[in-house]
Amino acid sequence: MIVPRPQLNFWERLYLPAIWNGFKVTLRHFFRKKVTMQYPEERWVVPPGYRGAPYLVQDPTGRTKCVSCQLCEFVCPPKAIRIVPPGPAVDPAAGNVEKRPREFEIDMLRCIFCGLCEEVCPEEAIFLLQDYSLTGTRREEMIYDLKKLLALGGVHQDKIRKWERKAREAEAQEVFPVGRT
Repeated sequence: MIVPRPQLNFWERLYLPAIWNGFKVTLRHFFRKKVTMQYPEERWVVPPGYRGAPYLVQDPTGRTKCVSCQLCEFVCPPKAIRIVPPGPAVDPAAGNVEKRPREFEIDMLRCIFCGLCEEVCPEEAIFLLQDYSLTGTRREEMIYDLKKLLALGGVHQDKIRKWERKAREAEAQEVFPVGRT
């Protein structure tokens, strides 16, 4: 297939119109208000719906809400989340919580901030906070472990206190055993 190419006229061969059009764009932007942000002094206002970095949260009693179901690890597209569930003996100091992870790591260099981990979490233990300035000098600093994730995530004031209700039910069964006469 042969594509016909039109011949350039004299002005098009000189490139002067293209240079003039580029100069007009430069002049138009030269006299406008500058939009450059001076970053450390000026902060970006995060728009609603912004998906930032994922963090773990604690319940009001200070326990981690994660029950290491590993759904977030399975759904993570870049495989940035790594969870090591507890062994066969569940920690008795955890209260009435089913189980909490022995290790929980998120590699922030691999995380794409897609929000799938937050959507799939049945316990609402992962939240995407409006954090856009993640810095580190080494790769190891960008792998957030359980302690760092909980410290950055903070306490989530939950209206449904599932574990406290289960603890009250367990105490009530101990006091008033059902099925015994």
